[in-house]
Amino acid sequence: MQFTRRHTLKFAGISCAASALAGALKAEGAVSVAGPASALPFALTTPMHIGQAALRVRDLDQMIEYYRSVLGMNEVERTARGVTLGVGTVPLLDLVHKPAADFESPTSAGLFHIAYLMPSRKDLARWLVHAALKQVPLTGFADHNVSEAIYLNDPEGNGIEVYSDRPKDTWVWSGRVVKMGTEPLDVDDLVKLTDTKRSDYEAAPPGMRIGHVHLRVGEIAAARAFYETAVGLQPTQDARSDASFLSSGGYHHHLAVNTWNSRGAKERNAMETGLDWFSLTVRNPDDLEAQKTRLRAAGYVLVEMENNVVEAIDPWGTRLRLVPA
Repeated sequence: MQFTRRHTLKFAGISCAASALAGALKAEGAVSVAGPASALPFALTTPMHIGQAALRVRDLDQMIEYYRSVLGMNEVERTARGVTLGVGTVPLLDLVHKPAADFESPTSAGLFHIAYLMPSRKDLARWLVHAALKQVPLTGFADHNVSEAIYLNDPEGNGIEVYSDRPKDTWVWSGRVVKMGTEPLDVDDLVKLTDTKRSDYEAAPPGMRIGHVHLRVGEIAAARAFYETAVGLQPTQDARSDASFLSSGGYHHHLAVNTWNSRGAKERNAMETGLDWFSLTVRNPDDLEAQKTRLRAAGYVLVEMENNVVEAIDPWGTRLRLVPA
């Protein structure tokens, strides 16, 4: 069976394009990492980039099956604490088993979504056909100028974005500010790139990575003091009072923060579900030392971990790991 945008929305459980775009408006204002730098997605070539993320989950088996069947991840490692999922041998997502945890409120600080970057637009199209034919509920579609994105939630309410970047030389910059809008996604044009009669998405493409993380925070100024001033990410959109987008090395954003549902939120409850930690991979050892100096000077407590990894905690209790490349 072939389908158009209307069919995609129907299969996804969204009644009309307006519903999908509304979801996207709220969601955003095949090469391995070991390969040559020239072959990497731009998001991963910058001085810092997202490495992994970890979720605290109640139903471990259900969550493993979801990320396997919907995103095509495979099991990389299993421990007493939970399971690490990824692509091949590359770890991306830790699922930390907390069967007695309460569900985190959507108005608390925490995760807004984890964004999985597809290596190509065709891979995004292949994934969309796969999701539609599986009747995976989707919450939004958007053309963000710099990227094309599709939104959904996992069974425990953790936000997910699946996206592909447009070529970097098509991004429009005004000084340090990049144009990122929210327009309707041309699904018909996207799915022209693949077979719409069947799914050929049997596993995540080898180059799929976490491109960015989007957080709910209690206050934008405090978030920027931590992630911009102390950690060293640069703003790429900061004119809004309710959201900020930050990046390293001229990417459109590796991190976003918003207060849309969480303004005034206090410290998170570590015994609830949701984001446990996420990591930034830091290429230059001198940059990592400078980060540690700035964080300590600002009064943040650092925890030294194995393999020279350093963990800091943001003002709402979200743990950030700084990992040397």
